[in-house]
Amino acid sequence: QVQLVESGGGLVQPGGSLRLSCAASGIIFRIYTMAWYRQAPGKQRELVAGITSGGRTNYADSVNDRFTISRNNAKNTVYLQMDSLKPGDATVYYCNADLQAPSRTVVPSTRGYWGQGTQVAVSS
Repeated sequence: QVQLVESGGGLVQPGGSLRLSCAASGIIFRIYTMAWYRQAPGKQRELVAGITSGGRTNYADSVNDRFTISRNNAKNTVYLQMDSLKPGDATVYYCNADLQAPSRTVVPSTRGYWGQGTQVAVSS
C-alpha cells in the first residue's frame, strides 16, 4: 500500500528556515508530479510548490524566492526548503504525489496520494 510520510515541521522564529521532507513508500511503478500544499483553518488547501519528474518547478507567488522544492527520484522523496519564514506561512503542510501503483486489475492505477500533514509554526 502506498504511503506518503512527511517530516521536518516544527517551530521557527520569523526569518528562520525549515526543510520539509516527504517520502513515498510501497509498490510504486512511477511517480509523476510531486507537490507541497498548505491549508490554514477555515481556508481551502492551496498549492505551495510543485515539481515534475523532469525537475520543472512552479511556486505560489507568496513563496517565490523564499521556498525551494526539489526531489530525489531514486529515494521517491520530495523536499521543501523554506527560508525567510513569515508568520503567515504557519499552518499545516501536505505532500502530494501523482503516481502509478498496482491495482486489483491488470491495469495499474494512476492517481494522487496525500501525506498526513506536518505542522509549521512561525513565532518569536
